[in-house]
Amino acid sequence: YWALDKSYKVSWLLNYRGGSFLLPDAEDVRRECKIRGVSFEVLSDGQANGILDEISSPSQNMETVVLEKAPKIAVYTPKGKQPWDDAVTLVLTYAEIPFTPIYDEEVMGDALLLYDWLHLHHEDFSGQYGKFFGAYRNAPWYIEQKRDAEALATKLGFNKVSDAKLAVATKIKNFVIGGGFMFAMCSATDSFDIALSAEGVDICEPMFDGDASDPGYQSKIDYNKTFAFKDFTLERSAIVYEFSDIDTTMKRSIAPDSDYFTLMEYSAKWDAIPSMLCQNHTQLVKGFMGQTTAFAGNLVKSNVLVMGENRQNGEARYIHGTKGKGMFTFYGGHDPEDYQHRVGDAPTVLDLHPNSPGYRLILNNVLFPAARKKKLKT
Repeated sequence: YWALDKSYKVSWLLNYRGGSFLLPDAEDVRRECKIRGVSFEVLSDGQANGILDEISSPSQNMETVVLEKAPKIAVYTPKGKQPWDDAVTLVLTYAEIPFTPIYDEEVMGDALLLYDWLHLHHEDFSGQYGKFFGAYRNAPWYIEQKRDAEALATKLGFNKVSDAKLAVATKIKNFVIGGGFMFAMCSATDSFDIALSAEGVDICEPMFDGDASDPGYQSKIDYNKTFAFKDFTLERSAIVYEFSDIDTTMKRSIAPDSDYFTLMEYSAKWDAIPSMLCQNHTQLVKGFMGQTTAFAGNLVKSNVLVMGENRQNGEARYIHGTKGKGMFTFYGGHDPEDYQHRVGDAPTVLDLHPNSPGYRLILNNVLFPAARKKKLKT
């Protein structure tokens, strides 16, 4: 990202030594690598051309992708202090990638038009305040978050937080349809689709929005409006820390030390997009929990690509799809290097995990919008 920002030509060598990068040999590039602890090798022109020739061979499942510009990044995050960390702001800060924090006011003011890439993390677009009511209704941070959300919804001209969140989700949907790239983790994945599917339907109980939910609201859910999920059943109980049966957290029967998911392998020459998003130094990635840990495989739409899965558990962990002119990636779990990140836990120190496979997937998504768009041969 730093090299792109400095207008250097960068090539991403898909499937070559874990998805390495080819950069021009300049003194400040070497210096930056040394400062950041990034391993590098200096190649002669002949060696570099030899690698590019090897990659271009039809017999090799490799490809060279030219990266053209440093994407403009926005992170959807509230202004107040949260009692949990955000894996994406952590990794962007660690990788020294600049981003702009935005929230409901900016989204409703069409600020998304200024950005290529939008990230969402531990968010609840359904208007149920993260379904924390059962365990945390008396916690000062929960009371404060609820009060702040209500005040912000009123300021934006909405009677309910759920109405404000639906309007924000709709703006984000239109950003993607218009050509934007959306990357969501944890509860921002399923709650986003749930909010879109429940447009015009009250799915919130009185402790969330002051009035009763619509009777029989499950039958009014419109799965055609969602990005990734279909046929899901909403969790009716206000005290259960779960939005729907999309998430597999409660259904899992897997020991932490054997919790892994597998990245799919794609044809780098023909399926460059999923290949870019799956570049890693390992195909087996350690699992990690979240409010939304992983997605029930049978509830993922057939036109959505499952790029990472635990087949034994029937779980999709890392999925990708297109909507209009844009694309989205959903990644289950909260923090790739903290197996069971709890409310109030200290943020993960990424200096201890410089080669984290789980965090690398996030950074693949950051670079993806920088790739030069290729015209297909068909």
